[in-house]
Amino acid sequence: MKAKITRKSFTFPVIFLVLFYSIAVWRFIKTGNVFYIYNFGYIGTVLAAGFFLTDVLPKERFGTARRITQLLIGSYLLLYVGLYRHENLQIEGFWFYLFSGIFAGSTLHYFIAKIAGPFIFNRGWCGWACWTGMILDFFPWKTTKNNYKRASFIRYVYFIIIFIFSVIVYFILKEKKEADEGMVEFYFFIFGNLLYYAAGIVLALILKDNRAFCKYICPISVFMKIGAKYSLLKLEINPEKCITCRKCEINCPMNIKLLEYKNRGERIQSTECIFCNTCTTGCPTKAITGSFKVDRILPKK
Repeated sequence: MKAKITRKSFTFPVIFLVLFYSIAVWRFIKTGNVFYIYNFGYIGTVLAAGFFLTDVLPKERFGTARRITQLLIGSYLLLYVGLYRHENLQIEGFWFYLFSGIFAGSTLHYFIAKIAGPFIFNRGWCGWACWTGMILDFFPWKTTKNNYKRASFIRYVYFIIIFIFSVIVYFILKEKKEADEGMVEFYFFIFGNLLYYAAGIVLALILKDNRAFCKYICPISVFMKIGAKYSLLKLEINPEKCITCRKCEINCPMNIKLLEYKNRGERIQSTECIFCNTCTTGCPTKAITGSFKVDRILPKK
């Protein structure tokens, strides 16, 4: 089956190219640091290519473009930005930079990808760029019937613990001026990632669920779920095309009851959606699409 290229195939790619290169130029003009040009240029180009391939590749190759994009961005941020450049992109690094009044590194990353970004692009970070999810998606349990919703409170507890811990460590380092804050943050980056991977792998093995870590523990989702609720970009099921085969719900890695939103005449409002496009590319009638607009949330009956 040959790839089918339409005008729609270029919509998302162009949006992301313009957005990321605009950020790159803005930060370069502001700081004079050429790193911003190739950093945001690289991420924007990879995302644009990924969205283009997602639209034009045949349906039986669904997920290929997203996985390639996830690997290229996730490994770049983890290995180059994190390990090589010693930027702590973990949530601890965000708090350290924020307390120091520095709008760069982790604060810039969090603001764009995880705080402001979800108001426009939903939780696309989780499905397309997260380096933790990048590894967990190699496991075979892409779908699961298990859904322990009550356990999701753990992410909020963990978020609070990390915040308190970061405050204590920051002010301890501030008192001990001889401490190399950069190296301390780097060690946190190493330890934090090892902890995330260990927790994610153990949960995947026990619950037979690749994304169990994302559903129940990941503290980053606490930030992202706020913007995702009001995101301009959401998935939508066309009731005229939908044949209620439930393939979208069965294959959803986040266990979202997608058809409930269709029945209420809403777009997919769940803040658990990671915009992985599994439902979109797996729908036999192409009833699910993404759209940009402001929602008028209907009251539940």
